[in-house]
Amino acid sequence: MPLLHPLRPDHAPALLAFERENRAFFATTVPDRGDDYFAHFAARHRALLAEQAAGDCHFHLLLDDAGAVLGRVNLVDVADGAAELGYRIAERATGRGLATRAVQAVCGLAARDYGLTALRAATTLDNPASQRVLTRAGFTTTGGTTLDGRPGLTYHRPLTDLLT
Repeated sequence: MPLLHPLRPDHAPALLAFERENRAFFATTVPDRGDDYFAHFAARHRALLAEQAAGDCHFHLLLDDAGAVLGRVNLVDVADGAAELGYRIAERATGRGLATRAVQAVCGLAARDYGLTALRAATTLDNPASQRVLTRAGFTTTGGTTLDGRPGLTYHRPLTDLLT
């Protein structure tokens, strides 16, 4: 089983490779990051590490045994005991339950290590795989939304059950 690791400075090359290799795949379900993201990746990576050091976000990479990135699972906008969950799994790693296990693992980290009591998430209606991952990880639908002009759903996951 691949393991989650908090984002570190030395992850930059593998993370950039992951984002480049999966750019077209990700664009089928989430907005493309744009060329600027890749052109200024090093500065962006440093900024993410600074946000993490400040406690505003918690970034995680799902790494295989060789250190290749299979996915990202992030908690952003940490405030008032809650955060927004976001994740991406490499195209070559989909369909094996990795996303569900990684999201479940981050839920546990959020409760036990980061002291959070709830998580929020959202996905588009045309991404049923993401909807299944969130449901399997204990999230419930809270309403509708629009994500970059596409209809979507919002989700909520209390974390109190993970503290027992």
